[in-house]
Amino acid sequence: MEAATGRPSHDSVFLELTRSICPVCREVLEAEIHARAGKVYLRKRCPDHGEFVALVYGDAQRYVEIQRYNKPGERPLRLQTEVVEGCPRDCGICPEHKQHTCLGIIEVNTGCNLDCPICFADSGTGHQPDGYSLTLEQVEAMLDAFVAAEGEPEAIQLSGGEPSIHPQILDMLAAAKARGIKLVMLNTNGIRLARDPRFAPALAEIGVHVYLQFDGFKNSTQLAIRGRLLQEEKRRALERCADAGVGVSLAAAVERGINDDEVGDIVRFGVEHPAVAGVFFQPVTHSGRFLDFDPRERLTNSDVIDAIARQLPDWFRQDDFVPVPCCSPTCRSATYALYDGQDLVPLPRLVDVDDYLDYVTNRAVPDLEIRTALEGLFSASAAGGTERTGERLECVACGVGLPDELQQVAAKGFMVVVQDFQDPYTLDVRKLRKCCVAEIVPDGRLIPFCAYNSVGYREQVRAQLSAGERNGAA
Repeated sequence: MEAATGRPSHDSVFLELTRSICPVCREVLEAEIHARAGKVYLRKRCPDHGEFVALVYGDAQRYVEIQRYNKPGERPLRLQTEVVEGCPRDCGICPEHKQHTCLGIIEVNTGCNLDCPICFADSGTGHQPDGYSLTLEQVEAMLDAFVAAEGEPEAIQLSGGEPSIHPQILDMLAAAKARGIKLVMLNTNGIRLARDPRFAPALAEIGVHVYLQFDGFKNSTQLAIRGRLLQEEKRRALERCADAGVGVSLAAAVERGINDDEVGDIVRFGVEHPAVAGVFFQPVTHSGRFLDFDPRERLTNSDVIDAIARQLPDWFRQDDFVPVPCCSPTCRSATYALYDGQDLVPLPRLVDVDDYLDYVTNRAVPDLEIRTALEGLFSASAAGGTERTGERLECVACGVGLPDELQQVAAKGFMVVVQDFQDPYTLDVRKLRKCCVAEIVPDGRLIPFCAYNSVGYREQVRAQLSAGERNGAA
């Protein structure tokens, strides 16, 4: 294309300059964010491995508009590392980080009873040459580090591997609960829940919320994402949770051309199931085992939101989803809906969320408690249907004159979240510095989750723990 002067025009609009890494050698590189054909891309060039271009957001106009949801973060009470090389090489959390941790993650093992083709942790059934299983004492020390950094942590998730196969998983969950962490979650594939009738009641007794991997209904989806058919195990796991009174959030890994046509069915299923309090959609992270893909065609948050609105037009619109203010606005969007058995109404249609989350334009905020409640509701530590979420909504209702029925919303509220984690192709240090999801490692560091998966921290920690177990066995 040529301008009127005859000079050729660029095919894209430059938006921002940032830093990223080479997906091959992991060296830190300058990177550009630019818009082209209505989408947003990250472009970088490594002197040794060439140019890389990755899609980071599927709607350029929305990408620009939602930047107004960015707001100042809160510092953690304690930092773990010093700035030596600069972001993203000093994670731990370092003084350059701009946000505290809303959600801490502890991976208690690398062993698993599945071999999922998409696993970013490269966990499995024993074919890996290395691996580890944390002790209860290690997990307790990691929980203590989390409490020291946060004071009163909002949420912790025990993950893996498959954490339910760890012989001390119930003790670990109880240890988290004993430290006053408000929301204690178990990230699981549900196989033990389905097969062990005692497991769900044990989780209920501790007060655990289950984060259940649930990717869709088609056989092709199950095989592509989990490597085997698991529909029956998922159904039975949910039945056991419902019977025991255990709250569940469905966690769906979504990939273009595999199950992005099922997001509406997943939401509808969750809304209608008595145990399910929300659905978390995560576009597949291309690290670990799942590296065969085109980064220019990846699925982004805006694509998932559009698919939900398109597949459930009677329930949702794109503007029902609000960027979460505690992280970068493009990382996570959420909506909370009220369901009475027939009709579903998203909360943003009942209250102008923008009035309470818009810090850029300095709109008047008439009631601090309303703002706090809404920020909490749309934060990374919220899980639909929990007691804490109900308290927040009651606070909202008290301040803005919502219908009296909202006072009892906890039992029939439903949360839908779309969370896009970065990978080596899409890593942007500006987003990384405000990441509010952290991997807690045995030496007490809290490493931003996207850095842990992309920069090389996962491999370092795994090698150290694996070597320690080998030396201990010797």
